[in-house]
Amino acid sequence: MEGFIDMLPEECVSTILSFTCPTDTFRSSMVSSIFHSAAESDVVWERFLPDDYKDVVSRLVTPLAFTTKKELFLCLCNPVLIDGGRKSFKLEKLFGKISYMLSARELSITWGNDPMQWSWKSIPQSRFPEVAELRTTCWLEIRGKINTQILSPMTRYGVYLIMKISNRAYGLDSIPSEMLVEVGNKVCNGMTHLRHEDGKKQQMECLFYRNRTEVLRKRVIEGTERFLSEREDGWMEIELGEFFSSEAYEEVKMSLMEVKGYQLKGGLIIEGIEVRPIYRFMKECLR
Repeated sequence: MEGFIDMLPEECVSTILSFTCPTDTFRSSMVSSIFHSAAESDVVWERFLPDDYKDVVSRLVTPLAFTTKKELFLCLCNPVLIDGGRKSFKLEKLFGKISYMLSARELSITWGNDPMQWSWKSIPQSRFPEVAELRTTCWLEIRGKINTQILSPMTRYGVYLIMKISNRAYGLDSIPSEMLVEVGNKVCNGMTHLRHEDGKKQQMECLFYRNRTEVLRKRVIEGTERFLSEREDGWMEIELGEFFSSEAYEEVKMSLMEVKGYQLKGGLIIEGIEVRPIYRFMKECLR
């Protein structure tokens, strides 16, 4: 079999590999010497790069050092800042699907420019120049949007709010926050409690404010309840919803709101909203 493969022209093998995916190409490079050589070809890796990769590269905050398309692909598999540090771009390594993170500065945060309610600061744990920290407000409303034109087509995406809850947080989980992801006439609703990890504090608040909390919860639109989870980068995330990116160009609107309780709240730190591919079949395979 190996002798037959070695008889194929390298250009032919490169063309064949370009119709696979990055994972298959990495594996194929171990089959034989000709596959290894063909798998290094720019013909292959340019197919795995997004159509607008030259535009993305031109918008980088820090230029990348690369000499081949494969090197560029691998560089972009790590998050890179674009558009003056207001967005982060990434390719996932398995299939080359596109991910974006919109920084807090790229979001619409109600009263975000009021220093009495929100403060903007730089912290070493964030990839972005600034994050937004909620000082105190009775109206929590965070909105973002992205166009499917810059995402991978025919791909299901999840939308995640990237955040931290400070030790001084208060009032965030008195009433569920409402979450929404909307594309055209398709809407994905959800709700979440932005809970502090201090279980004793939660018990005390439940004891003293149980009746008021039950009344407030009735104001919230019913939806799938979702929970915070920890990320490898030290932040926490909550899934706002999901959508399917078709070949049509559509605007995706996403939001997290808590505007019905009217209680003061603070201590929420927002890094941004991440839009990344979902691979449920892979989760099943890994079980």
